[in-house]
Amino acid sequence: MTIKHSIKSAVMAIRAHKSRSILTILGIVVGITSIIIVMSIGEGAKNLILSQIQGLGSKTIAILPGREPTSPTDVAQLMSDSLKDKDLQLLENKSNVPNVSDIMPVVFGGETAYYDNNTYRITVFGATDLVTKIFDIYPSQGNFFTAEDVRSKADVAIIGSKVKDKLFGPSDAIGQRIKINNKSFRVIGVFGQKGQVSFFNFDEMAVVPYTTAQQYVFGIKYFHRIIVEADSETNLDSTVKDIQITLRNSHGITDPTKDDFSVQTSADLAQRLGTITDILTLLLTSVAAISLVVGGIGIMNIMLVSVTERTREIGLRKALGATNRNILLQFLLEAIALTGLGGVVGILLGSGISFAVAIAVSRFLGLNWVFTFPINGAIIGIVVSTAIGLIFGLYPARQAARKDPIEALRYE
Repeated sequence: MTIKHSIKSAVMAIRAHKSRSILTILGIVVGITSIIIVMSIGEGAKNLILSQIQGLGSKTIAILPGREPTSPTDVAQLMSDSLKDKDLQLLENKSNVPNVSDIMPVVFGGETAYYDNNTYRITVFGATDLVTKIFDIYPSQGNFFTAEDVRSKADVAIIGSKVKDKLFGPSDAIGQRIKINNKSFRVIGVFGQKGQVSFFNFDEMAVVPYTTAQQYVFGIKYFHRIIVEADSETNLDSTVKDIQITLRNSHGITDPTKDDFSVQTSADLAQRLGTITDILTLLLTSVAAISLVVGGIGIMNIMLVSVTERTREIGLRKALGATNRNILLQFLLEAIALTGLGGVVGILLGSGISFAVAIAVSRFLGLNWVFTFPINGAIIGIVVSTAIGLIFGLYPARQAARKDPIEALRYE
């Protein structure tokens, strides 16, 4: 019996029991589908995060309060108030950090904005007039506040497009006053639809002078971030070191492991977050792969039942000259065909669901989520499903090949 004939016999056997074949490969389909979905969504999330980080630019440095977390118990350190006005002044001093081109303190938090009877939950973003340069975002209507507005703690705000629509509808917002935390702000500008820029959704934001936000909105005297831009990429590492030395001297820190701040570049953040998403994807993929083992056990169980049901057929084939190798090959190919079919269906189903998720996230959440077909996942799916058919189909195939032809023909 040729291999071609063995394959044909395996396909005929599968088609003869369609319902059972579908139920048999269900575990494989679920496992491969899960792997494809996890890998596709994981890659999409990674690309989204990296694109948001890259939105800050390659020369941007972020200074965060609190020690950089090294374990879950260190997360509370992120809520530190270690970045103060004296630190900002020292960092602005060229003798301390000579290669800084721009520096901007940032405070932010969620608040409710009011206009007449309309309310909307927004993010209040306190910064300087450098926001336009660092984040590359400019008002489509009106103007941005000035450095003088920051010094005088002016009650002015630039609102995002969604904030404008929710509070003012089709009416003109320029010159109107909104209330945030019992403080009245005059709207001097409206951003065009921008969406997410480096983790901040400017469509749902009100940008105000940081001095005003500190005193009248949040009631704090520290910063949530200090964003620094180096004068060139070649001076990025030296600027990071100068910032660390300046802040350690300011805070009286001699041991770097005791830092109450962390300094991150866009490249550092991209690498760390990329590693985290890769680990999470691998972990979830491993969990999803467990169902493949369950599916393999199901394949072996059904193949054993098939061997028992087709005992007389096995005896007849042997009586007509089929060897043990022919019988083993026939049943082994049948198991591989089942799992291979399950792998193909799983890849198609997983890709379809992942594509639908990408469209839904982009449309309803306003994120720039791009569908990514996981080629590695598809290759793994085909290889693993075929390997499962080979491994879990080998025992039933050997049981079929070992049957005595005379006893098999007598089987009722």
